Amino acid sequence: METSATPDVQRIDQATRGLLGGIGRLSRVLFRAGEYGVPRSYASALDALDEGPRRVTDLTGYTGLTQPRVTVVLQELEERGLVQRQRCAEDRRVIRASITPLGRELLEQARQRMATTLLEALHANVDDPEATVTAANKAVCALVKALEPGVS
Repeated sequence: METSATPDVQRIDQATRGLLGGIGRLSRVLFRAGEYGVPRSYASALDALDEGPRRVTDLTGYTGLTQPRVTVVLQELEERGLVQRQRCAEDRRVIRASITPLGRELLEQARQRMATTLLEALHANVDDPEATVTAANKAVCALVKALEPGVS
């Protein structure tokens, strides 16, 4: 049984073609530019922890990793001095992770390298790099908010 898409769905389909692949490519290029010195999953965990301490279960949603994998990532980040893990006082079964000053420094330096690379590339291709990045950020945030209304 064949279904026909409404004109709205057809227009959105056309507008979003390549969006997932483009976002993935942009993410990979920016990660390489950041020269984190750790795998992407580690950088994703550090990024999540930059907003404040999080439970392991919260990190699974943010990073897209399984709970056992998040546990391994946190263990390795802790061994490098980039995060600290502590048992929650209210529920001793719960582990909360937080970024250390060394982890925050690594994150900030990588972000600076990414921003520099992006700015240099945009200067060569667009008139207003800041407006371009701001518009892209607003668009991505609007899409995420629409798809995950309860997530900030």
